[in-house]
Amino acid sequence: MHDVASALDRLRELSASPTVSKLAGAFESAGRELALVGGPVRDAFLGRPVNDLDFTTDADPDEILRIVRPIAEAHWDIGRAFGTIGARIEGEQVEITTYRADTYDGDSRKPEVVFGDSLEGDLTRRDFTVNAMALRLPRLELVDPSGGVEDLVARTLRTPAPPEQSFGDDPLRMLRAARFSSQLGFEVEEDTRAAMGALAAEIDRISAERVRDELSKLLLTDAPARGIRLLVDSGLADRVIPEVPALRLERDEHHRHKDVYEHSLTVLEQAIGYEKSRAVLDSPDLVMRLAALLHDIGKPATRRLEPGGAVSFHHHDVVGAKLAKKRLRALRFDNDTVAAVARLIELHLRFFGYTDGAWSDSAVRRYVRDAGDQLERLHILARADVTTRNRRKADMLSFAYDDLEARIAVLAEEEELAAVRPELDGAEIMRLLDIKPGPVVGEAYRYLLEVRLDEGPIGPDAARERLLAWWAAREAPAAG
Repeated sequence: MHDVASALDRLRELSASPTVSKLAGAFESAGRELALVGGPVRDAFLGRPVNDLDFTTDADPDEILRIVRPIAEAHWDIGRAFGTIGARIEGEQVEITTYRADTYDGDSRKPEVVFGDSLEGDLTRRDFTVNAMALRLPRLELVDPSGGVEDLVARTLRTPAPPEQSFGDDPLRMLRAARFSSQLGFEVEEDTRAAMGALAAEIDRISAERVRDELSKLLLTDAPARGIRLLVDSGLADRVIPEVPALRLERDEHHRHKDVYEHSLTVLEQAIGYEKSRAVLDSPDLVMRLAALLHDIGKPATRRLEPGGAVSFHHHDVVGAKLAKKRLRALRFDNDTVAAVARLIELHLRFFGYTDGAWSDSAVRRYVRDAGDQLERLHILARADVTTRNRRKADMLSFAYDDLEARIAVLAEEEELAAVRPELDGAEIMRLLDIKPGPVVGEAYRYLLEVRLDEGPIGPDAARERLLAWWAAREAPAAG
């Protein structure tokens, strides 16, 4: 938290930028109010980079358009129904929104848009006090009707209105509390936290798409575990992603196993560390983080208490992949994300067989083939999944994975492993066997692929011989 004087200096610098000063001048000339609002003001106090310029005004959307048209390189009104006009001015993208006073009608999944009549009224209807500050332009007056500066100093998240009213107006704000807690490292104030628990069922009024977007923003923060704990503790996770709180398996005094919920949060944290340190993926990576959080969600359904105090979770990888698909589809994630996360969960245990005995080159090739374009994420997930406190065991697993990655690199260099294919394509198979397109071509292709995986490159001539021998053996019973 920067001191107030430093924050005001930053806001003065920002207001003097060509974009802000041109916009402020245009609204003043039109006799309309304009204020920089929300995130940019908050981030000036926190010393964080200001990335988005959001403004609010007493002008309605039609008038906003009339004012910005002459000074904008481009403008768009996709958010017009909600009072928001976007524009590009001096190369920067801005959004200007009419003062708002929207509420939900209690049944609808979308807010009823009602325009407000004052800046102070608009601010007191916003989600949290730290986001309910504004800088009036062009006179540079800080407007903070709800004590946002004090809450920034205290690192506290609190709603400007009573939390029951604020969350009743827009239940998505409860998820935003979790996201901002992770993003800013702030504590949610006691009454606000209590209201999240009391009103958790209200989140059912919000569309799956809006819930998905907010969960994604939470996972893409630097410390998402903090917000996930808040969602679980408040009961919100039971409504939006129940597989996560279900990881808190009941303990049995005679059967002991790792705390699956805490383990999953640790895996998520470790995966983020690998994601950043390896610098192979674009960080933050949503697929990676979803897979890390959900990788063990098959365990509750597969837990078996074995004789002697052991606990097993047979096939929790396969069950977990199916559960992840179902949940992510319900949250309206795109098909590519759903498929990638499910594949990673399905494969996340595969590596642990590597330490049971030396894998053949064939097994390494299959590992790469099965991972496909998720190989780098699978590397990270497998490493992050090691949370044992036994240093000797952790080192053994780390060294084993180092060895596996080294072998993959050597084979990849020798064999172009990332593009493992049979040495004969479908057209050549049909020509050689004198057959037409159909299922048999696929059978032959898969046979040659197995040969390629088992033995590596054998060359086209040898592949033809092997194919003809396979064909002769396949035809022999029919001939007899």
